[in-house]
Amino acid sequence: MTAMAHEPLRQEEVLLEGFLALDTPEGFRAELVEGEIVVTPPPDGDHEHYISRIVRQMIKWSRTEMDFSGNKGLKLKKAEGCPKDHVIPDGTFAPAALQLYRGADSWMPCQGVALVLEVTSTKATADRELKRRCYARAGIPFYLLVDRDTSEITLLSDPKQDDYRRRCTVPFGKPLTLPEPFAFDLDTSDFL
Repeated sequence: MTAMAHEPLRQEEVLLEGFLALDTPEGFRAELVEGEIVVTPPPDGDHEHYISRIVRQMIKWSRTEMDFSGNKGLKLKKAEGCPKDHVIPDGTFAPAALQLYRGADSWMPCQGVALVLEVTSTKATADRELKRRCYARAGIPFYLLVDRDTSEITLLSDPKQDDYRRRCTVPFGKPLTLPEPFAFDLDTSDFL
């Protein structure tokens, strides 16, 4: 019998295989962000309150009819020397006409996603920095960040390479203008 020679796995391939084989406790989320495995505990009620208020307004007021998915796994472009990012936003919005979520795998590509939503939790730096770079690198047009530590909401837009070129931040209680395809002012008065 002849043994077949195999090429050794690269470090990024080993990391990705290990990540995909993880068995996280119920309610926890595991993500692979810029070569780092990030595990997040189940969210608290305030976290879910912000998401609920945003989703309600998006469905009701968005000029383009939107579909929403909470905790949908996205495969994104990779940072240099890392495996593809595998990120689970708190919320993902896509034009309903695309039927983007229908038949999608657990980890789907992000093409067609109009906006990702994150509400800061115990790992706020991941939401503010790491995920911002991931979403920009993937070309997702809008990133909406609800920052509970600063009591502000930020809309990032115009992605280029590893960041967004436009940023609009308002304190909780003030409206945030969302451009096309949404075209309405997001009411944050209920965030206080």
